[in-house]
Amino acid sequence: MIVSEGRLGRVFVLRLGDGDRIPDAIEEFARTRGVSSALVAALGGVENGRLVTGPQDATTMPPTAMLTAIDAVHEAAAVGTIFPGADGAPRLHMHAALGRAGETRTGCVRPGLDVWKIFEVVVIEMTGLDLARAKDPETGFELLGRAVS
Repeated sequence: MIVSEGRLGRVFVLRLGDGDRIPDAIEEFARTRGVSSALVAALGGVENGRLVTGPQDATTMPPTAMLTAIDAVHEAAAVGTIFPGADGAPRLHMHAALGRAGETRTGCVRPGLDVWKIFEVVVIEMTGLDLARAKDPETGFELLGRAVS
């Protein structure tokens, strides 16, 4: 277990609009406002993109991502975190549950989704943490760990 204690900083509420791309729009916002670590919660409509919905085979490393296409408009509820990547830029790790016509798809938004009409995002900045994302050689994932100075 890795633990880092920090404090709450600024709180932002964003209203993303038609065609904004997730995670790009949230990462760009964080970059321009100097937010390097945050808790992110969001809800709204999404379409046109893909979700990572698991590894194709959990025993093969690094795993091959199972991608699920999102072609129609879905209602979305999502939660994630922002921490610096290896290049120091804010990286959003967000999972979302997408619903449409009684069916739900859940997964990681990293491959990208387009906002449909509105996506409300709350960004709660966390300060004083010594954490960052770094590529894990075994899994290929950008895992959260101690920041390297």
